[in-house]
Amino acid sequence: MKASPMVPHRRRTQAPAPQKSPKKRSKSKRNHADTCCEECGSGEFAAELLLCDQCDRGFHLFCLRPVLVSVPEGAWFCPSCSSHQRPKSFPLVQTKIVDFFRIQKSSQTTEKMCLGKGHLSCSLVYVFPWLMLLFSTSEIDRGHLFLIILESRKKRRRTSSLVTSKKKRKLLPFNPSEDPARRLKQMASLATALTTTGASFSNELTYIPGMAPRSANCAALEPGGMQVLSKEDTDTLNLCKNMMNQGEWPPLMVVYDYLEGFTVEADKFIRDLTIITEYVGDVDYLKNRENDVGDSMMTLLSAADPSKRLVICPDKHSNIARFINGINNHTPDGKKKQNVKCVRFDVNGECRVILIANRDIPKGERLYYDYNGYEHEYPTEHFV
Repeated sequence: MKASPMVPHRRRTQAPAPQKSPKKRSKSKRNHADTCCEECGSGEFAAELLLCDQCDRGFHLFCLRPVLVSVPEGAWFCPSCSSHQRPKSFPLVQTKIVDFFRIQKSSQTTEKMCLGKGHLSCSLVYVFPWLMLLFSTSEIDRGHLFLIILESRKKRRRTSSLVTSKKKRKLLPFNPSEDPARRLKQMASLATALTTTGASFSNELTYIPGMAPRSANCAALEPGGMQVLSKEDTDTLNLCKNMMNQGEWPPLMVVYDYLEGFTVEADKFIRDLTIITEYVGDVDYLKNRENDVGDSMMTLLSAADPSKRLVICPDKHSNIARFINGINNHTPDGKKKQNVKCVRFDVNGECRVILIANRDIPKGERLYYDYNGYEHEYPTEHFV
C-alpha cells in the first residue's frame, strides 16, 4: 500500500486536544511494552509512540519530521517504509492550472498589465489601491466607483484642516510576480500541495449543508467585539481576491521540506502590512469538531455561547494559508522567525481571518506565524 508524504497536523482552535487514540498496533504478536523510539532511543512517553504498519518500529510523534500532533487515522508508514517521500508535482500546464484554480479569462486591459510593458507597478498599487480595482470592474461599476473616490477625496479635504489624528497604517495588496511563467510555477506548487493532501482549491469561506450556515457567522457574537476592518482595507482585500480570480497570484511558493512538510516561502520581496491571504475552508460549529483530528482547524468565532462557536476546517477546501507553518513559541529563536500575523476581523458583520505580513519579508524567506496568537494552547514546543 502506498503512503502519502507525512503532513503535520495543526490544530489552531479552542477545541480540546483530540481523544488519545490507542497506540497503533501491527498485525504481529510482538509485545510492544519494550518498544523504543527509533529516533531518540527512548521508550518513555508510550502514549506518544506511533508504530509503523509495515516494519513495526516505533517513533515518537514529536520525533518525526514533520512533527505529528496526533495519531493519524488509518494506516501509517514510517519514512523508511514510505514508497515515496516527495509529493508528485502538479503538471506545469497552463490549461490544467487555469482549470484547477477556476481562473477567469482576463480582459484585454488586464492582460496588458500582466504581460506588457504597461504592467501596473508595485508603487502605484501601494499608493493607489483603487487603481487596480478600476481595471477589474465593469464600465458601470467603474463609473460608480470613480464617483465614490471623488466623494471620499472631497470629504478628506473638508475634514483634514479641522481634525488632526494619528495616521492609520493601511493594509497593502500583494504585488504579483511580473513573469507569467513564474506565476504559473507558483500556482502549480500550491496545486501540488492541495492534491497531495486531498483538498480542492477555494479562496472563500465555504458553507456546506449539514455544517454551520452562513447566518451563524455573526461577528457581533464575539465577546467584547471584534476588530472592524476599515472600508479602505476591505477594498484592498477585495482587490487581492479580484487579482487572484484573474491569475494575478501572490508571490508565494509552496515547497516540500523533509523536516517541516509543506511550507510556504516568499518568491519575491513582500512589504510589511501586505495581505498574504485569507484563511479559508469549510465553516462548522466547534462542538461538531471537538474530537476531530483534521489538520489546520482555525478559530473563526469565539462566541460566549459554546454552541455558537465556529471554526474553519480546510481539510476539504482550502488555499495557501493551510501550508504556512507555525513558530516554536517556546524558544527565543522560534519567535524571531515570525513574519506573518493572523488577525480576525469583522468584515461587513461577518468574521474573517486574514494573514498579514508583520515586517518586510525578503525573497526566499519562509513564512511563519504564531499558532498560539489567541488561545495559547497549541503544542509548538517540538516545532523546528
